[in-house]
Amino acid sequence: MTTSGQLFSADDSVRPLADRLRPVTLAEFSGQSHLLSADSTLRQALEHNRLHSMVFWGPPGTGKTTLARMIASHCDAHFMSLSAVLSGVKDIRDKVKEARDRLDTQGQRSVLFVDEVHRFNKSQQDAFLPHIEDGTLYFVGATTENPSFELNNALLSRVRVYVLKHLENTDIRAVIDRALSDVERGLGAIDIQMDDQYRDLLAATADGDARHALVLLELAADCARREGEARIIDEAVIREVTRDSFRQFDKGGDHFYDQISALHKSMRGSDPDAALYWFCRMIDGGCDPRYIARRVLRFASEDIGNADPRAFQHAQYAWDAYTKLGSPEGELAIAHAIVFMSCAPKSNAVYKAFKSAMAFVRENGNQPVPMSLRNAPTKLMGELGHGDGYRYAHDEVDGFAAGAHYFPDTIEAVRFYEPVERGLEIRIGERLNDLRSRNAQAKKR
Repeated sequence: MTTSGQLFSADDSVRPLADRLRPVTLAEFSGQSHLLSADSTLRQALEHNRLHSMVFWGPPGTGKTTLARMIASHCDAHFMSLSAVLSGVKDIRDKVKEARDRLDTQGQRSVLFVDEVHRFNKSQQDAFLPHIEDGTLYFVGATTENPSFELNNALLSRVRVYVLKHLENTDIRAVIDRALSDVERGLGAIDIQMDDQYRDLLAATADGDARHALVLLELAADCARREGEARIIDEAVIREVTRDSFRQFDKGGDHFYDQISALHKSMRGSDPDAALYWFCRMIDGGCDPRYIARRVLRFASEDIGNADPRAFQHAQYAWDAYTKLGSPEGELAIAHAIVFMSCAPKSNAVYKAFKSAMAFVRENGNQPVPMSLRNAPTKLMGELGHGDGYRYAHDEVDGFAAGAHYFPDTIEAVRFYEPVERGLEIRIGERLNDLRSRNAQAKKR
């Protein structure tokens, strides 16, 4: 697009349906009501023609590019675009010059849309800063990654971040209906028969991605069963065109870590049903089950610990079983472990104790080991007093040397581990309380 009023080229013969059907007006835009409601910041800015630089953050196919085009058109601004995958600093300079020339000669503002902006490095992102600052152009970035992690603070401080949400099935269904009825840009000029149930099925299969839904719809129209001039899109056609489609699963990206976080928190919250749901979501999306097995093993140590030591074994067995069986049989073993973790009593007492002990060690530095606790493997070490005064616990009453001090001589005994009142740690706590009481009594003598 080269002018504010021309959204699409005249020749649509080779352009994909998803491109032809990009919304031109806010009324055509599906979803993101939280951004475009009458009292929203973005809607108010558009209504009053107050452009500002911004970043759109959201999953693929939620309307980031379309929204950027609409903003430029609505505010009568010149639209330019760059892809961070293909462009460099020279391309940025060329667009800046184009924006400056247009502002000087025509008085028209420019919107520079940068797709996949998170792929630009620091120097490339910094190249935008002075031109955003002096008003040469309005910057609109699009990213599927968390801007807090991927964009420079300097750039973030100059833009407003808008979060686009995963589209609901009803939003996708509205896009499908518009594609089938639009005579000029959609498929309305073709006699396509597609019942509501199959439109709903296609919407669900698109997994929140409007662009993917239109790609599948266009393919379904080409593969449809013919009855005279009519094209029939039924369940068989949809199953065929979606056979190799995958759910959205951005391995290593922000949504990936959101889902593993949801699995971890569901197990911690003792909800086996929700935990299984997130496990299946990740498996269905293509996640490597071994990654999940590793996280389950970590969970057993971090969130269950001594409340039920069997959890660690269950997690290890599940990982081993998957390694030997592979998919899909091995996934059931991981599911067993996930359900066990969810139902087991929870304790992070050892996790907290470990973190506290590490902090204590860093704060107090290296203190000498008491002579009584030192090793004496040679005669010289014995003559130097290594091991002198050590009390062998097995020779004491009940196998416990009451009053013995095992910290460095310069440090008073510190409590790091406090068992919780759940699972096996109830018994562990009772035992520790008894031993600590006997220690205190012995030290008073």
